[in-house]
Order: sequence, then C-alpha cells, then structure tokens
Amino acid sequence: MSSIKLKHSGGNSVIIAAPSSNPASDRTLTLPSNADGTVLTTTNPKAGNIIQVKQTIKKDRFTTTQVASNGYTDLTGLSVSITPASSSNKILVTTQIYNGAANNAVNFFRLLRGSTFIEQPSGTPSGGTGYNAHAYSYYDHSYQDSTAWSILDSPSTTSEITYKIQMATTSGTSAINSFVGGTGNYYGISMITAMEVAA
Repeated sequence: MSSIKLKHSGGNSVIIAAPSSNPASDRTLTLPSNADGTVLTTTNPKAGNIIQVKQTIKKDRFTTTQVASNGYTDLTGLSVSITPASSSNKILVTTQIYNGAANNAVNFFRLLRGSTFIEQPSGTPSGGTGYNAHAYSYYDHSYQDSTAWSILDSPSTTSEITYKIQMATTSGTSAINSFVGGTGNYYGISMITAMEVAA
C-alpha cells in the first residue's frame, strides 16, 4: 500500500495513505485552486456540523379522546431513537404532524425525551388551564392541519435516547394522518426527525 509522508519540523509526520482495500475504480482527491481549507475528520467535526440524522415516518391512522385537562397520551408509532457521539453535542428534533379534530376542538402536542417533558412552558395562565403544550391546532370546523415545531435539545449523554410525541384534545375525538371522520381522501403522513449537531 503506497503512501505519502509529510514530516513536521518537530519530528512527527502526517501520512496520506491509499485505502486498505482496492477501490472499485480510481478515486480523485481534488484540492481547491482559489481557496484554503482544513480537512475535518469524523472524530473532530466543526461546531454546527450535522453528525447523524434519524427519522420516523408514521403512515397509519391514530385516534384519541384523551382530554388535555386530564393529561396526555403517547402518539403511538411516532418516536425516534438516536445515540449521540458526544455528550456535548445537541439534538435538533423537528416534527410535522398531520391531524384533525371535531368542530371547536383544539389538539395539543408536546415532545418528550424518554419520559421527560423538555422545554416546558412556565406558569399557568390566569383564569385558565395550563395545557403545557409545545404546539397546537385549533379547529373552528372539522378540518385537518399540519402542525410543526422544532426544539434544539441538550441531552448531555452518549447513551441512546428516544424522543416521542404526546397529544391530547379539548373535546371529542382527534385523528392523526386523516380527517377526524376517517372518510374520503383526507389522508397524510406525520414524521419526527432527530439530528445530532456538533457542539
């Protein structure tokens, strides 16, 4: 295996080596002609680089009558697991939920890391109910909506973590990925994506 050895004045060297196995065809490493740059490695990414991406797409229908004032229920089939490469890295979680509800109802959604409700709202509205939600959709008729939000989380771990969605409604039945009546061609998909961001 051939290599190029670049010796530093201090005595140590950097070696540019051919791959350990024969490539399928010749490979070319092209250097820029009008700019300088630094080669980054997977063990030393630049802050802000995306290290890995995990995504779950939910395509089937889900319904619930869980009333928000009595708590939330897991939105089954809409969770994503990721194992951070470094405990200092952050996880950007984005969600998009296709949902429907009955007339004059509100669907509430929130994101959890494991069993922990992250980035909770603070306080309870005066004279009202604190629904403790990250996002919501209000229906003045029985239609559908696509509810989306993002949170940049700091889990501070290198163990596998799972992000999941919980939901609740103010009244009646709520549906995921379909019109609340479940009839007609009113169907969609929902998704949750977790991206590890280098610190």
